[in-house]
Order: sequence, then structure tokens, then C-alpha cells
Amino acid sequence: MPIIEVSALRKTYGRATAVDGVTFAVEEGEIFGVLGPNGAGKTTTVECVEGLRVPDGGTVRVAGFDPVADRAEVTRVLGAQLQEGELQPKLTVREALDLYAAFYPAPADWRPLAERLGLGDRLGVRFAKLSGGQKQRLFIALALIGRPRVVVLDELTTGLDPHARRDTWELIEDIRRGGVTVLLVTHFMEEAQRLCDRIAVIDRGRVVALDTPSGLIGRAGGATAVSFTPSAPLDEDLLRALPPVSGVEREGARITVHGSDDTVNAVLTLLARHRITAHQLRVTEATLDDAFLGLTTSTENADAPHRKAG
Repeated sequence: MPIIEVSALRKTYGRATAVDGVTFAVEEGEIFGVLGPNGAGKTTTVECVEGLRVPDGGTVRVAGFDPVADRAEVTRVLGAQLQEGELQPKLTVREALDLYAAFYPAPADWRPLAERLGLGDRLGVRFAKLSGGQKQRLFIALALIGRPRVVVLDELTTGLDPHARRDTWELIEDIRRGGVTVLLVTHFMEEAQRLCDRIAVIDRGRVVALDTPSGLIGRAGGATAVSFTPSAPLDEDLLRALPPVSGVEREGARITVHGSDDTVNAVLTLLARHRITAHQLRVTEATLDDAFLGLTTSTENADAPHRKAG
């Protein structure tokens, strides 16, 4: 049985529909991504999974429990890092960990957890003095301290510098290796493409696609482009005649060939046959960015107000 099941979920705020029939299931042990434009309904969806909002329709189950009706049971199996987390500025890392550990009957030992997350030497530091990356690590520790089977991470790396972001990605992979299922909400395409086993793309409150990152790229018509400047005159019709090629463009002396993954070898083989060298060769492969733009609209919806912890 999936660890999370969401079926025909619906949530409205007055006349505005934030979530309109969202359905997906998360298997135990995977990193499942929820991706979408700002205001698409991502946060409202996960708030219903966490039991922080009551759905207006549909069902949500976490380990078989209803997050609203069975809140105590869900609290024991689910940990959450909120989209905009805050703590009392003067609270130290040690005090925060002690406080959250007191909420659970059998919490994890936070000392090795703090060491694992790089907070071992920051225990006496007040929350206000932590860097952005250290705050995020602390929120991860607080989400894991109850020994959850599944953890929800909502926009975890927003505002982090590239080094801190990549360090956090490694932590997420480490969490999964520890046996915890991860529900990851993000708008960073690179993050989703690297981390997620599967992704639900939400747009205007609905799931518009659900697949692996590579599957989404393929379904959205992602293509490979080969760009180069030939060392000698080249008949473009020869390139257009190659089976993997879908289009050829020329800008000055530079040629760009569009096609599939097989296009690179086909073009290079053709050039070699005609003893032409490809100068300034550049190969651009389709990414999740391309798929995302093809699957979603550019108009942003009004989502529910963000909530804060503390």
C-alpha cells in the first residue's frame, strides 16, 4: 500500500479553487516531487497531506490514516518542514531540539542527528545567529526527530546559495537512504531532476503530468540540439536528410541541428564522411525546464497564504 494516497482532492478559498481534483500516490521509500508554478496549489495540497488544512472534497491517507480525523496517528508517522519556518530568535539549537523531542513519546536521539546534519558545533548558537543553510538543517532535524516514516519538505532550498543548496540535496538523499520517504515540494527544476524518483506537476490546481523526470522530459517533446561552425561549406539538405533530425537552422556561419539523442552521432558521422570539422561544438540536451514550460501555463494563480512555524 502506498505511504501517501491523495484522491480527487479539492480545496477552495471563497470563490477561488486552489486544488481541483488532485490525485497521486507516493510509494514507501521514494523521493516524490510536487512541482508547479507559483500559486499552482502545491502548498495547499501538501498542507492537506500534513493535516494543516481540511479538504473540501476527496480523500487523503498517510500510512492509511486520515490526517484530519486521525491526527494523532499521522503525527507519529509524518514529519514536516514548513515553507516558511521560524523559531524564537533567542532559542538555541540545543533548546529547539530538546523542545521538539519532548513532543514525542519515543523521539530519536537528537545528538547523533545534529552531528549528521552538521549542527554538532552549533548547539549553543541562537536561532537568529544561524545562517540560512544552518536554519534549514535545523528544520530538517526537527522534522526527523519524531522518527517519521515520511517527511514533507516544502521549498526547502529557497534562498540558499548554490553550495548550501547542493549540501542540502545530499542530506535529502541521505534521509532516503535512512529509510524515510520524502515528499518534496519545489520550484527548482535542477533539484527535482536530480532528486526525485517521480514528479507530479501541478498547474491551476490540477495534476497535469505524473512521471519520472526522464519520462516527463520525453513526454513533453524534449529534444537535443547540436550547434557548430563547420570548417568547410556544408549542404544543409544533407543534415535535414538524417533520420534523427527534426530541423536545421543557420545563423551566419553557425548551424544548429535539432533532433533526438541519436542526432549527435549522426551529425558527427556525416561531418567525418565529408572531412569537415565541427568548430565550437555545443550539444544541448532537453531538461526538466523544457518539460515544465511545455506542461504548465505562464499565468500564476492565487494560492493560499503561506503559513509559518513557531
